[in-house]
Amino acid sequence: MATSKPIISAGFNLETQEETLDVKPLKGNLHIGIPKETAFQENRIALTPEAVSVLVNNGHQVVIETKAGDGSKYRDRDYTEAGAQLVYDKAEVYKAPILVKSAPLVADDVPYLQMNQTIISPVHLPVLQKEVLDAMMQKRITALGFEYLKDDSGTYPIVRCMSEIAGSAVMLIAGQYLSSANHGKGVLLGGISGIPPAKVIIIGAGVVGEFATRTALALGASVKVFDNNVYRLKRLQNNLGVRVWTSVIEPKILAKQLKTCEVAVGALSNENGRSPIVVTEEMVANMRPGSVIIDVSIDRGGCFETSDITTHEQPVFLKHDVIHYCVPNIPSGFARTASHAISNVLMPLLLEASDEGGIDEMLWHNFNLRHGVYMYRGHTTNVYISQKFDVKYTDLNLLIAASRRG
Repeated sequence: MATSKPIISAGFNLETQEETLDVKPLKGNLHIGIPKETAFQENRIALTPEAVSVLVNNGHQVVIETKAGDGSKYRDRDYTEAGAQLVYDKAEVYKAPILVKSAPLVADDVPYLQMNQTIISPVHLPVLQKEVLDAMMQKRITALGFEYLKDDSGTYPIVRCMSEIAGSAVMLIAGQYLSSANHGKGVLLGGISGIPPAKVIIIGAGVVGEFATRTALALGASVKVFDNNVYRLKRLQNNLGVRVWTSVIEPKILAKQLKTCEVAVGALSNENGRSPIVVTEEMVANMRPGSVIIDVSIDRGGCFETSDITTHEQPVFLKHDVIHYCVPNIPSGFARTASHAISNVLMPLLLEASDEGGIDEMLWHNFNLRHGVYMYRGHTTNVYISQKFDVKYTDLNLLIAASRRG
């Protein structure tokens, strides 16, 4: 009896099959709104006309409120020529699904917010208001903070740019207020041949301190840097490529150096709270009459005991015959440069978001961008904000994973 041959089906395949894990959506066109800032002392704008031109040429729609660029000396015409749509009603700008601001959200912005809107702006935690946060949660806002945005190198590009501007600017400001016309000592910051240079004390060896040191050395001043973080002092030396006088913050040494300096710069930072006060009123009283204090840390309380917040209109006051410059938003005084720096970070980010199919899709693929999100669809995803305002904290990674499953 002949045995029957086994039947082999053509539809049966033992080869490994390819599994589709994730398909990126098609490129999406963005609708971006840029309102005019009404916040005190805010002159910057988050996107320059050049950046708007690139976005428009890539098929995106940009709506801008009239006179939004005035503080940075950009005219409405610059934006319309770049392809932006100019509107005279603030509410029209806020209808955009993506809002880009150069100042934090304030109570006046709340009535204009839309459901499920995405907002890219500074947070400025010390002045964030509970009612603004509550309104954002109710409107299911997704919010990205300038201070928290990370790049591929793990650094904070906008914070660094603003710190570089502030550090470079403080020495130019100091030179201005040392002049006789401004009731300073009448000393030239760099000195000339045969005359000793002005002595500068910088407290803090972060980015602000580093760029203040660079500028002071370039002008020819004598510089001494204090910081309690020895690693930062080492990094400063390495980045500068020259040896500078450095010390940890020891009160007696600091007081002795302050007695004989012409300029003292406070550039200590504290990520989550108030800057430490390291210069007492007694130390300031012993400084030379006509010397200049510039407290860059003033937006976090200041590191000089005698510091009080001043404005760009009235930037200085005199205490113990020492000139105090305590303007909190120094980069806003150099608004055009600062706007360009912010724009250089945000424009490529927005282009990448469109290539990924929107900011939500980009968050799925870009882990650095996730660090910038402090609210996702109305859920607070920043632990410091949740603790400060006693609101529920939700892990962003879980929210994103849940939204993908949904």
